[in-house]
Amino acid sequence: MKYIKPFISEIPWKYSWYYSAMSLFESQSENRQSGEPERCLQANNREFNTLFGYPNNTIKTSKYNVLNFLPLNLFEQFQRLANAYFLILLFLQLIPQISSLAWYTTVIPLMVVLSITAVKDAIDDLKRHQNDNQVNNRSVLVLTNGRMKEDKWMNIQVGDIVKVENNQSVTADMLLLSSSEPYSLTYIETAELDGETNLKVKQAISVTSDMENNLKLLSAFDGEVRCESPNNKLDKFAGILTYKGKNYILDHDKLLLRGCVIRNTDWCYGLVIYTGPDTKLMQNCGKSTFKRTHIDHLMNVLVLWIFLFLGSMCFILAVGHGIWENKKGYYFQNFLPWKEYVSSSVVSAILMFWSYFIILNTVVPISLYVSVEIIRLGNSYYINWDRKMFYAPKNTPAQARTTTLNEELGQVKYVFSDKTGTLTQNIMIFKKCSINGTLYGDVYDKNGQRVEVSEKTEKVDFSYNKLADPKFSFYDKTLVEAVKRGDGRVHLFFLSLSLCHTVMSEEKVEGELVYQAQSPDEGALVTAARNFGFAFRSRTSETITVVEMGETKVYQLLAILDFDNVRKRMSVIVRTPEDRVMLFCKGADTIVCQLLHPSCRSLGDVTMEHLDADRACEVSPSLLSAHTHVFQDFAIEGLRTLMVAYRELDNAFFQAWSKKHSEVCLSLEDRENKISNVSEEIEKDLMLLGATAIEDKLQDGVLETIITLNKAKIKMWTLTGDKQETAVNIAYACNIFEDEMDEIFIVEGKDDETIWQELRSARAKMKPESLLESDPVNSYLTMKPKMPFKIPEEVPNGNYGLVINGYSLAYALEGNLELELLRTACMCKAVICCRMTPLQKAQVVELVKRYKKVVTLAIGDGANDVSMIKAAHIGIGISGQEGMQAMLNSDYAFCQFHYLRRLLLVHGRWSYNRMCKFLSYFFYKNFVFTLVHFWYAFFSGFSAQTVYDTWFITFYNLVYTSLPVLGLSLFDQIALETTYWTMISHFFIWGSLGFYFCVLFFLYSDGLCLMFPNVFQFLGVARNILKLPQLWLSLVLSVVLCMLPVIGYQFLKPLFWPVSVDKVIDRIHHCMRHPLPPPIRTKVKHASSRRSAYAFSHKQGFGALITSGKTMKGKPKKSSLLKK
Repeated sequence: MKYIKPFISEIPWKYSWYYSAMSLFESQSENRQSGEPERCLQANNREFNTLFGYPNNTIKTSKYNVLNFLPLNLFEQFQRLANAYFLILLFLQLIPQISSLAWYTTVIPLMVVLSITAVKDAIDDLKRHQNDNQVNNRSVLVLTNGRMKEDKWMNIQVGDIVKVENNQSVTADMLLLSSSEPYSLTYIETAELDGETNLKVKQAISVTSDMENNLKLLSAFDGEVRCESPNNKLDKFAGILTYKGKNYILDHDKLLLRGCVIRNTDWCYGLVIYTGPDTKLMQNCGKSTFKRTHIDHLMNVLVLWIFLFLGSMCFILAVGHGIWENKKGYYFQNFLPWKEYVSSSVVSAILMFWSYFIILNTVVPISLYVSVEIIRLGNSYYINWDRKMFYAPKNTPAQARTTTLNEELGQVKYVFSDKTGTLTQNIMIFKKCSINGTLYGDVYDKNGQRVEVSEKTEKVDFSYNKLADPKFSFYDKTLVEAVKRGDGRVHLFFLSLSLCHTVMSEEKVEGELVYQAQSPDEGALVTAARNFGFAFRSRTSETITVVEMGETKVYQLLAILDFDNVRKRMSVIVRTPEDRVMLFCKGADTIVCQLLHPSCRSLGDVTMEHLDADRACEVSPSLLSAHTHVFQDFAIEGLRTLMVAYRELDNAFFQAWSKKHSEVCLSLEDRENKISNVSEEIEKDLMLLGATAIEDKLQDGVLETIITLNKAKIKMWTLTGDKQETAVNIAYACNIFEDEMDEIFIVEGKDDETIWQELRSARAKMKPESLLESDPVNSYLTMKPKMPFKIPEEVPNGNYGLVINGYSLAYALEGNLELELLRTACMCKAVICCRMTPLQKAQVVELVKRYKKVVTLAIGDGANDVSMIKAAHIGIGISGQEGMQAMLNSDYAFCQFHYLRRLLLVHGRWSYNRMCKFLSYFFYKNFVFTLVHFWYAFFSGFSAQTVYDTWFITFYNLVYTSLPVLGLSLFDQIALETTYWTMISHFFIWGSLGFYFCVLFFLYSDGLCLMFPNVFQFLGVARNILKLPQLWLSLVLSVVLCMLPVIGYQFLKPLFWPVSVDKVIDRIHHCMRHPLPPPIRTKVKHASSRRSAYAFSHKQGFGALITSGKTMKGKPKKSSLLKK
């Protein structure tokens, strides 16, 4: 028996419908470009398509080129306040009436600063050019003049027909025309787009499918496509193909997106729709914004205050000069005559203001920004060189892809994480099962004690099975023994797993089976059945071939009742070789339990105990028996579970049901609901076989990392496109949610009012007074503060979690609801947002940034995480098996989530502390240097005479004092009790002093003074002054007097003003003297929203496709189709 599901793409539509459809999706399309309300193109007609000015397929992420680098880079650098200030200062120094310093004292430091920054920017942009060229110069086959020619990706244009072969990436967003597979099916992997490694299937429409790989037909194809303008909707596409006077509707299932990889398809042809920046992949990358740290903002504020301070000092000294000239200098002109341009003491004071503005310029540190860049560059290299963040299996180190955000890592308050591929490896492992009330999967020692599985644990030997997958691992030998001794229930259990699925099998080499599953969960289950002796080998539209314990058997496939998110189960009906009609069903435990035969009640209770002991004991208290402690329920271990059941059908009953099912399948009204109702008629009175437990394997160290981040008061929000059950399950497994939490709130309203009530209800439980008008936050909000304002922290009365889906989130992120959502979510210890779009991920991050004013970090692995990564203050890409888009758009990249702990708590904390010490040190030395001039003015008649020699002023920041402060800022490590000195610190400090004396003797040497007497005027000064004991006494006393306050403060601070670190040290000392007994872990039992997730596909399976026969290699002839 076979049903053929009608495909909407096969139906020709009239022009009147076409125009109404086009106007409909034009009005609904969201990310529309103002200049392109819709896209129109024609296949194989470049001349026509160029009229619309579509971009080519070039990707450009670089900023500069050879011509614009110098002007553009200088323009950007002079936007920095300090650089602009010194440029103005240089012009002032060229005015002889006010200049008291040589022009080179400003030019040399300014040139050094600009050059270092320019070189750094050039190197960064050169890397971007290299990445762009690597992508743009990839090869692809394009149809040109009736022949396939190899061309570069960047030369592809809209309307071209492109050939993509197996395991190749799709060049641009293109309409699938035909493929090597039956009915032009094409299997793709979208890891780079959404982080999912399971295969998806696309299908061309029949009118183009018939062209196959006939180049003559493809060259003659002149179809016209009208579709929506470029947007970032990865799962939506609407358009119309007009060909030979007929119109065919196009949807997302006909579109191959750039970044997809063709799998298990020898070749396919596609018509290019979107190119380059218009592709959905690039549209999801969002706008690159220049991320500035809080330290940058602080430095700008400090520089502004320093400007004001500088102006104040210059004003005071100018007033002092005017008073002095009026009272003393006017009568002293015989000895110090006024210049001809000075007519009065007021004019002299005005000129002296600008002279002091030049002399005191060192209070504004020109080398501040370049020193900051050097420090950040050094700290970035520490991240790149960190062996503890090096992933050996892929030979991949951590990457600091930006040098501007290192200290920001030490201030993160919110972490927004993707789930699949970030927290998990997206690898499903068959971990345990419960069959006929017996639990399999745990390993016990000789004393009957359960032992943890490790690398040293002996694996089950599957060598007896020639079709076993060598990569499959299982450790409980009792299950293999049960299979070998012919346990009927165990055999039936694995037979069910080998039949009840929509997996496709490929066997290119005899005995080497390759499974392609739409969900990795199904692949894991079928692989488990294969290893235990029930190997699914092949299928047709009407049969399933299984090798059972070495014997090949063919089952007739009568029906597939496919999975969907409402049914949460799937069933197959087969006729066995013994002519028995059997229904096999697997699904969510909460659903299958309701479908069981009454005789299975006791077995169902035991199985439910294995799945979730807490829930089972609440439902059936009789389970609290002596043996309960032996079982480790699957839910506690965070495993994804489903129940397996069967039913033997009477042949007459099945025939009657089959007729009814065929009728509803042909129904045009409410067909889906009718099919579901008919399916329920046969999916009842099931006999329970058992349950499976699959581990969605977490990345190594995820649990420990999240626990540590929680201790550091960093909140963790999970933003995922996955379904709610799976997301919540992983949240428990990762310790994002805890069993000890007071409550998990679930927001799933369908309208504004319901969502508002759910959020308010949650807030009423967490903090009842937050709903009162007298609450400080409510009082603050009623004042309608001007944007942007900050919402204060609110402390709840316990530990809570929040779960919200994407549909509800769409309402919650609008209008007044966004503040309700934010206040409720921020009170929770952890938040799970599921079924989210990429845009919603970015909106949630922006919401927290806008109202909480804290540092946010986003971490993900797929192209659907790029918007979130770019929206956060810090974006981190996981460079794993799920593609490179997240990494390429991130600020930092590494291979494992647990590296985040070291990045934040080691590199982030060190960078932040180093930068803070650097700024304190830097401003201190500059103020000390400059205030000497201010003090000296009172002894020199406010004459703008310098107390230092010109070369000392030039080299002070650039050479003499740069290395000690850089050494502190690059090599200081924060220990609990002290900041230790290294040999490098000693080298920099004493080396700088030694270098100073070397330069001193060189500049005051006889040779230079004789060669350039106008420049080097202090002949013999160094030799004579260093002989005086008063100089050395002054140096020693100055150092001692400067050190005493610091030492005293460090000694008294822990006693009178202790900070967190001091309290931690005291606590450590106390615990070392009085060790605490080990805590006794008790399991808190309470009603929880936690349920083990139904381990199945996120979307509807391949059921209709399989039964339609469209997966078979041999295409039926058109005549045979007509006969059917």
